[in-house]
Amino acid sequence: MQKFLTARWQDLIMANYEVPPELLERRVPAGCRLDLQDGKCFVSLVGFMFLETRVLGVPIPFHINFEEVNLRYYVFREVEGEVRRAVCFVKEIVPRWAIATVARMAYGEPYECWQMSHERGENNVSYTWERAGCKNALAVAIDSNIGVPAEDSHGEFIIEHYWGYTSRGRDRVDEYKVEHPKWELFSVKDENIDVDFALTYGEEFGFLTGAKPYSVLMAKGSEVGVYKGKRISI
Repeated sequence: MQKFLTARWQDLIMANYEVPPELLERRVPAGCRLDLQDGKCFVSLVGFMFLETRVLGVPIPFHINFEEVNLRYYVFREVEGEVRRAVCFVKEIVPRWAIATVARMAYGEPYECWQMSHERGENNVSYTWERAGCKNALAVAIDSNIGVPAEDSHGEFIIEHYWGYTSRGRDRVDEYKVEHPKWELFSVKDENIDVDFALTYGEEFGFLTGAKPYSVLMAKGSEVGVYKGKRISI
């Protein structure tokens, strides 16, 4: 299987919200089911850095290092007794139109291009994204290193997903694999989540604006490989 993209994902802030499953059910790709933790359904607002990016092993000038912010949810699919835990995306935001275009064409993912920036201090990380007067920010102060999360913990549920599924029309779903080692997590404090969820992600997510997240975590990140997607039988 060929790796389509390689990169290093770094400083992943993950603000996790418990939501009603009915909010996401219509979005779940055919052949998949919502992945719940102890009966709870989550969406995660994730900001991180894409670094040293290469497509088919080739760096693309001016598109090597950039920010991404996404809103994602969790699904799984059973394949011959194997449970493939996966993420799906409501929207993925990047600062380069070419990245958004390639991702939409290659994977069918809901990418958009917004103006973005980030700051990384010794003990703080922040991401901002704005377009057409809608300005959003996600920031944390880094607290203690809590290591690789324990098996069956909330932290493991949020970060241990190695597959992705995308609906590409009425009768097509694509599957792709994501490869990376287990991540160390950090606890955070003084989080600032200033996001207009309705304007950014749709009215159905507007109730998350100003809501207190179930948890906020930060992962150190690592090198990753994203394999070329393939159509699955549904």
